[in-house]
Amino acid sequence: MLCIPRSFQYSQKNAVLVPVAAVGVGGMLVCWLMSRRKIKSIEMGDGWWGSGEKPLKVKEDESIRPFKIETSDEEIEDLHRRLDQARYAPPLEGAAFNYGFNSDYLQKVVAYWRNKFDWRKQVEILNKYPHFRTTIEGIDIHFIHVKPSYVPHGKAVQPILMVHGWPGSFYEFYKIIPLLTDPTKHGLDSGDVVFEVICPSIPGYGFSEAPHQQGFDTLATARIFHKLMKRLGFKEYYVQGGDWGSRVTTNMSQMLPQSVKGLHLNLVFISIRGLKKMIQVMLGTYVPWLVGFTREDVQRMYPFMQKNVFDILRESGYLHIQATKPDTAGCGLNDSPVGLAAYILEKFSTWTDKSFLSKDDGGLESKYSLDDLLTNVMIYWVTASIVPSMRYYKENFARDPVYVPTAIAAFPQEIAHTPQVWAKNTFKNIVRYSYMPRGGHFAAFEEPKLLAQDIFYFVRKVEQL
Repeated sequence: MLCIPRSFQYSQKNAVLVPVAAVGVGGMLVCWLMSRRKIKSIEMGDGWWGSGEKPLKVKEDESIRPFKIETSDEEIEDLHRRLDQARYAPPLEGAAFNYGFNSDYLQKVVAYWRNKFDWRKQVEILNKYPHFRTTIEGIDIHFIHVKPSYVPHGKAVQPILMVHGWPGSFYEFYKIIPLLTDPTKHGLDSGDVVFEVICPSIPGYGFSEAPHQQGFDTLATARIFHKLMKRLGFKEYYVQGGDWGSRVTTNMSQMLPQSVKGLHLNLVFISIRGLKKMIQVMLGTYVPWLVGFTREDVQRMYPFMQKNVFDILRESGYLHIQATKPDTAGCGLNDSPVGLAAYILEKFSTWTDKSFLSKDDGGLESKYSLDDLLTNVMIYWVTASIVPSMRYYKENFARDPVYVPTAIAAFPQEIAHTPQVWAKNTFKNIVRYSYMPRGGHFAAFEEPKLLAQDIFYFVRKVEQL
């Protein structure tokens, strides 16, 4: 009996404390669950992409071997013979680039290629940075690794892995590398940061060996590139990419978030399916602020059907071919340098600026030199890598969220624009979102200084977190 009032008294006394404690414990539980969610990662696993079965008792050669690009008289003579034998279909009058690569202009490009382009000189330019190869999961991986020649006092060297896409190559980064490794010399505001740059060739592209097994996707690429960085002695590093490089570096961030200090992208893959996005699209043109769009988003996204349906359908025919029957079209491209050039360079036209469709020369020489464009084509030609690069589209990739610090540089002439309000559904820790003033799909190739400065701003911000 005496215990009853004491219990009652005790419960009265703690009537407030118990709920508060419960809320506190619940809050800690939520935080714990959130933290567990944030460190959720894609299983890294392992793979084998060499020819035949994986050897069970032989340890893989983990040495890093210097590599040099070479050419020969036979290689150049074979190219010239094929260029001389090319045949062309006359273009429709006034078609410009609306039907694809205009064959009148193509003949001018081929004439330059045959008579003025100096592949030996371009090989020397390609070899100005240190090249290496190493064997990972049964295939040889090619990469360039450029360190700063001088590190000023007070500057920290940060490793950054930069990954190209299709139809690009490691050569896309040749203009941005000196800006990242010696920013002061090039007038960039780098703060206390300077980079050492690692640019690998995706397996099946350029001088990286093509996978011999089916199923090689961006997850396998991400794992191989993590192994590459570990082999180079890096525990933490930044990653950057556009096109396929965006997907690969995103997967790297999902796979080993503890190793990726920051993710910088100049293209993000976001689906526009779902009721919420459809409502945002319908309201965005009238009350953009209500659905999280900025004025810049509206300018880049609307008229919506034109920019996000018709334009993309026009530009994505290659994707459907490469995602279904890549070897069929690849046979012709691997045999004909002229066909290869037309197929690749057409992307450097409309993916750089959609208005270039109306130009007879596709606007190619307004943004690039023919030497640069043909050097990229030659990397595909001399390595016979067009078919394996196209096969990459037939494989799959993951769509899990990303929690590492992320920056998105949105270039106005990119194939499609992704507003930050959509991007944050996948990228949960966006610390920088930039509306770039000019430029398109091949950002490092076209606007290296703009991209380099944005990377510096991002990394400095991450380092201060």
